[in-house]
Amino acid sequence: MLLLLALGAATPVYAAAGTDPKEEAKAFLELYNSLYAGQSTVANEASWAASTQVGPSTEGARTAANQAYAAFVGDAAIIRQTRALLALRTELLPLQVRELESILLRAGDAPATLPEVVNARIAEESRLAAVQDGYVFCFGPRGADGACADGKDANDVDHVLLESRDLSERLRVWEASKEIGVPLKSGLVTLQKLRNQVAREMGYSSFFGLTSASYGMSSDEMITLLDGFNTDMAPLYGALHTWATRQLAARYGQPVPAGPVPAQWYPNRWAQEWSGLVTATDLDPYFVGRTPESIVKDAESFYTSMGFEPLPPVFWEKSDLYPVAAGQTRLKNAHASAWHMDMQKDVRSLMSVEADSQWFFTSHHELGHVYYYLSYARPGVPPTLREGANRAFHEGVGELISLAAGQVPYLQQRGILPAKVKIDPTQAMLASALEQTVAFIPWSAGVMTHFEYELYEKDLPPEQWQARWWALAGQYQKVAPPDAARLTDPNLCDACTKTHIVDDPGQYYDYAIATVIKYQLHEHIATKILKQDPHMCNYYGNKEVGAFLRGILEQGATRDWREVLKEATGEDLSTRAMVAYFAPLQGWLEKENKKPLPKVSKSR
Repeated sequence: MLLLLALGAATPVYAAAGTDPKEEAKAFLELYNSLYAGQSTVANEASWAASTQVGPSTEGARTAANQAYAAFVGDAAIIRQTRALLALRTELLPLQVRELESILLRAGDAPATLPEVVNARIAEESRLAAVQDGYVFCFGPRGADGACADGKDANDVDHVLLESRDLSERLRVWEASKEIGVPLKSGLVTLQKLRNQVAREMGYSSFFGLTSASYGMSSDEMITLLDGFNTDMAPLYGALHTWATRQLAARYGQPVPAGPVPAQWYPNRWAQEWSGLVTATDLDPYFVGRTPESIVKDAESFYTSMGFEPLPPVFWEKSDLYPVAAGQTRLKNAHASAWHMDMQKDVRSLMSVEADSQWFFTSHHELGHVYYYLSYARPGVPPTLREGANRAFHEGVGELISLAAGQVPYLQQRGILPAKVKIDPTQAMLASALEQTVAFIPWSAGVMTHFEYELYEKDLPPEQWQARWWALAGQYQKVAPPDAARLTDPNLCDACTKTHIVDDPGQYYDYAIATVIKYQLHEHIATKILKQDPHMCNYYGNKEVGAFLRGILEQGATRDWREVLKEATGEDLSTRAMVAYFAPLQGWLEKENKKPLPKVSKSR
């Protein structure tokens, strides 16, 4: 409190005659940054403990730490000081202006003028995070007391949906994966109001407007951008959806649906990716005999080969990288993530790595975040700006490396894919479109973005959530619920089952923008640096590629993201590179879709 008073006491000083606004801003920012780094570290440690040791005590500690953090970033004296300095922005250094603007954006999450609302929001978010982290999916019937005799985790759900061809089993597991929406719905009802209250207190149109503001855009401008992505990708998505639907119908021995496809047909709980439809590119057999530890080490080697430093010892000492061992009762968050604990070199990852291709790519992705953290954790980047050029850049870099990790020349050089094995480039493109890109855009830029836009910007009533969720899925993904009864059940909230809706709210569009950025960066690296085909290139061992990436990562958020992208690739944000990458695939799909239906297989 004394430190906050010190900030508040300085408020009128800069206005005195003869004072230099740059010096006053410097003094304010130095003090703020030192406090911000400390508060952030405490909150991160509490969140880490709550995510790796799920339970009431760690949940309580996370709530308390996040409330203390919110009290700092939303402090009224800090907001007044920041706004007063920004009123003199023409007399400040550009970097100072960027820092001050970032401080106001953080305050938008937790204004001190609404302390009870802010604390209530944090407490509810922490409670729901604990519900998610400790949830057991029940594949069999529950007892009268709600206990489950056949409890499974998220990996078990994903394995069944990826591999099973028994539609009754698929439906049972898919429905089990949606049960968690029931206990989460009431919490999201509360959070919808609380999140909008804090954002509107700071002058934003809604919570969605607050998250969009970090891109320098309004809610409607963000929606327009994302709608453009969907329009650009619609021809390719339509062809891919037709092809995939025909394949799925044949797989399950069913007629091709005339309209939207039943959700339980897809190999993913939300139909956001369609893995497993291209067997010619199945890499899992080549990971037999490998260990989970080798998967993470392979990912680290990718970066060090390009000139990045090895991961610091703290990464290996404090990360939680592998599934909970059999017999242990500890519960952990099942969602892969990367963590920057102290704004310095304490970097960690939370994963459940197994020796398969999915975790191979995920490990490469998560270390992209980690190396981003390490790159901008340097004196030239103040703590307030130690983040991506925008949020999507962080995801874009992780996805870029995941894309690079799937290139045949890299897999062969690393000894994962035997040199004698030939993968048809069209099939490789098809797999990428199904698993990482084309199938993903309508989900990320369509369903998720529009639902959260309406949830916050339009204050969508809870009784409309379920029907609206599935209307958006039908519109953008051409996916339908298993039966119409789900649309009118007042207890269900299928939207709530997507973890980001609850604990990373109002910004899922980051992933769509990241996907677009990924292909812009990849095309530049492949064609301008490596001079190789973007579909068959190899970053491994190329120091020039490493220098190019470090040139982006080291800047953090010290410059406008549009300038960073334009400088790196020579163009503004555009789907052009992504459309160009998949252009050969679209022609192939259109020809395939004119052929007779695939042979129907027997359902198991």
